[in-house]
Amino acid sequence: MDDGPGRERLRFTVLGPVRAWRGATPLAAGSPQQRALLAALLLRGGRTATASELVDALWGDEPPHAALAALRTYASRLRKALGADADALVSESGGYAIRPVDGRPLDLDHDLAEQHAAEAEKAKAAGDRARARELLDKALALWDGEPLANLAGPYVETQRTRLHEWRLSLTETRIELVLEAGCHAEAVSELTALTAAHPLRERLRELLMLALYRSGRQAEALAVYADTRRLLADELGVDPCASLADLQQRILRADPDLDLPPVVTDGPDAADPVVVRPQQLPATVADFTGRRAFVTELGQQLATAEGSVMAVSALTGIGGVGKTTLAVHVAHAAREHFPDGQLYVDLQGAGHTPCEPEAVLGSFLRALGTPDSAIPDGLEERSALYRSTLAGRRVLALLDNARDAAQIRPLLPGAEGCAALITSRARMIDLAGAHLIDLDVMSPEEALALFTRIVGEERVNSERQAAMAVVGACGFLPLAIRISASRLAARRTWTVSTLASKLADERRRLDELRAGDLAVKATFELGYGQLEPQQARAFRLLGLADGPDISLAAAAAILDLPLEPAEELIESLVDASLLESAAPGRYRFHDLVRLYARACAERDEHPPSEREAALSRLLDFYLTTAAHMYALERPGDRLVDHMEPTNYPGLEFADRPEALKWLFGEARCLLACAQQSTTEGTLRRAVDLLLLTLDLAESSADSHQYEQANKILLAAARDLGDQRAEARLHTSLTNVHTLAGRLDDADAHARSAMLLGLATEDAFSSSNAPNDRGIIAIIQQRYADAEPYLSQARTAFRDDHNKQSEASALCNLARVHLETGRLDSAIRLAKEGIDIYRKLGATRRLANGMYTLGLAFTRAGRLDEAAQQLTEALAIFQDNRQRFWEGMTYFRLGEIDLGDHRPTQAANHAEQALTALRGVGGEWWRANALTLLGRALNAIGHTGRARVCWQEALPVYERLGSPEVREVQSLLALAAAA
Repeated sequence: MDDGPGRERLRFTVLGPVRAWRGATPLAAGSPQQRALLAALLLRGGRTATASELVDALWGDEPPHAALAALRTYASRLRKALGADADALVSESGGYAIRPVDGRPLDLDHDLAEQHAAEAEKAKAAGDRARARELLDKALALWDGEPLANLAGPYVETQRTRLHEWRLSLTETRIELVLEAGCHAEAVSELTALTAAHPLRERLRELLMLALYRSGRQAEALAVYADTRRLLADELGVDPCASLADLQQRILRADPDLDLPPVVTDGPDAADPVVVRPQQLPATVADFTGRRAFVTELGQQLATAEGSVMAVSALTGIGGVGKTTLAVHVAHAAREHFPDGQLYVDLQGAGHTPCEPEAVLGSFLRALGTPDSAIPDGLEERSALYRSTLAGRRVLALLDNARDAAQIRPLLPGAEGCAALITSRARMIDLAGAHLIDLDVMSPEEALALFTRIVGEERVNSERQAAMAVVGACGFLPLAIRISASRLAARRTWTVSTLASKLADERRRLDELRAGDLAVKATFELGYGQLEPQQARAFRLLGLADGPDISLAAAAAILDLPLEPAEELIESLVDASLLESAAPGRYRFHDLVRLYARACAERDEHPPSEREAALSRLLDFYLTTAAHMYALERPGDRLVDHMEPTNYPGLEFADRPEALKWLFGEARCLLACAQQSTTEGTLRRAVDLLLLTLDLAESSADSHQYEQANKILLAAARDLGDQRAEARLHTSLTNVHTLAGRLDDADAHARSAMLLGLATEDAFSSSNAPNDRGIIAIIQQRYADAEPYLSQARTAFRDDHNKQSEASALCNLARVHLETGRLDSAIRLAKEGIDIYRKLGATRRLANGMYTLGLAFTRAGRLDEAAQQLTEALAIFQDNRQRFWEGMTYFRLGEIDLGDHRPTQAANHAEQALTALRGVGGEWWRANALTLLGRALNAIGHTGRARVCWQEALPVYERLGSPEVREVQSLLALAAAA
């Protein structure tokens, strides 16, 4: 390459082996001594080093006789290696330096790491924690193993120690930021490995204790302190430092200041870091009218939150009286009192499926900046973390449409400076300390003012008497007024008198709106009565579907229309305020409007069979779409061939990621559809829908609803005497219970599925049930029972030409052979299964085969091959959102690490297994991961923490009657004797 301006720049590294490049071309850096000289010059930042300084750096107190000559030789060789950039090595004043050439700066990894670290410190000081973490990650990524690797000499040793210490310091700072962001599980895993590598570094131990404590693992946190105190006494004869001892005492007394601090994000002011401030309030209506007394009263009540108490106000009234509108308006006006944010949720209390407080808390915690990995399972744990997160902050929570006080209590902030504003159809008389307000209909003057603001002064002033008649006919109910005024505003050819005449003719008793729900029904009749026939039909039929919302494609199926005309019709209902647009292409009813729509369907839909036909089309749509998704996920599986026939098309997918996105996005809707399909004409299709969407059983967000749907349909199948449907539901429930670790229940369902499948000659159940029983027997270590079941399943799958399931049976048989000492045949069977999966292109199931082969290789002592199989399987499980199998694969990798004497890596994988298995898999699997973690921790000297893990696992095994009880008891006994 020439010496012109286009010449590529020099690059050097010292945070690993000392190397040099020109662009992407490596340069020969020479012998170790020559590279030591290069390192000494690079780390001086362009300053000249005298010959004597360099001799001392390379040889110390005992230089060779010809040290200066050797030094000049090394310098000459370096110049030659630099070639066209030889001028970078400068000789001056009897010494040497490396400096930029032609104004082009040197590219040294050490300098870049310093730059990233300095910028990270600035970002942290400015409150931009996320940017600081990103920069520190970049700095640490520049290290490539041991700095100044394979070099010797006094200078090198000193610099290596400095660089090690710098790296640890940067790592500690990054972990502090990780903990501030709430990523405790991630931090525990890393800190476990770091404390094993640097057992005497107390700051790492302190961070590990904090991460464990914030993860709800208080006993383990205290065990870390005990381990540290013992180690320091044995090794150094000293006690833990003051900050470590103080942290132990704070953990013992559950100091609330240890809880998750406010999460910080981008912010320019170092003195005033900007916390995550959720702004979730719905938009206030531009035409808000009246309610002045209530606005003043609520505003004053919320203002008291700035004092020493939490303000709680509850609005009560009939549907349509304007509770939500008033609450949102007041909340917007009070925002200045709650500078740290406003939370909002529609609790759907008036519907059949009110929101679970646990799910709402998860949403609130995410909005407040808590990452998913830091959100615990369980209502009490989430509620406690929610209150801790709000401590010291001033946040308003608007809890809309609550069912009762029990639903509300876990959602109350609980902290001074915070407030809760609640709306509900039920009076919250049992909500202690709440300021209760009963909201009545509007006054005539307020009602007319609202009507005027929507319709326009010109039209109302010319027909004032008719306008008063309209609002009177609406019973002065705000929602009724808004609906009627909106209809009139959209029809320029109507006069106010026309609307008044229609209302008078159809609802002369609307001033009896005090009769609870009847008032709401009468209100909605106003809007419904103005609909064109096709709009009215759409309104009635769409209201039949359960589920929180509905997609445009699913709505088109209900209406039996192509997408475009369906969308036009549905959007007209949105314009009429009878339907809401939840998101582009998704729609939802207000819960009370849905009830009214269903009442209209029962009253007006003729013939009545059209209601059943609409829901049947929706079920067909979900079933056909799920079948397309399943075929992409599991090519070669015969379940789609054993489905009930459908008469309505579904969606097609371009690839598997798109199909999975649909499945998890539509989970609540399709499960709701299955749950309501309990008639003789729909039951079997609903059962098939559950079988096709089995992946939802592994999703912590949807597993409970999936199990409930199975139970509802099982009861319906028994009532109808449909044994084939019952057999398939037992098969589905077998998988649900197996994933949850309820193995006896799983086996009972599998036994029922097997008997009913044979009795009804159902190829699906009669082949899958013995395979499931074999899997359960393997887990329960009943290998003599497992083998005949799996052989029976293999034969049944072959008879059904179900190649993918045959591969599953082969892999399961491999597990039996593995556990009964037949290693060669176990490996052969697993490979046969994998070959089938590969030929079918069954990527997801291929991972299960690779998992089995990995176990076989592990048992055979072929640990590198085992790790390769499991690592590839892990990537597939992660891509397919298979959290249970992700957790199990981490567990198996941890077993390999422990068997190969890598306890630190084993502890890391065990921690990742625990994180992945949170909320799925059941307590038996979690106990296994805890036992493995304890073994790994014990091997790295964290004996106290190891005992805590075993003590947590033991009662699980005892409760389940598991054979692992003796193993864990032995481990605890050995630990006690040590």
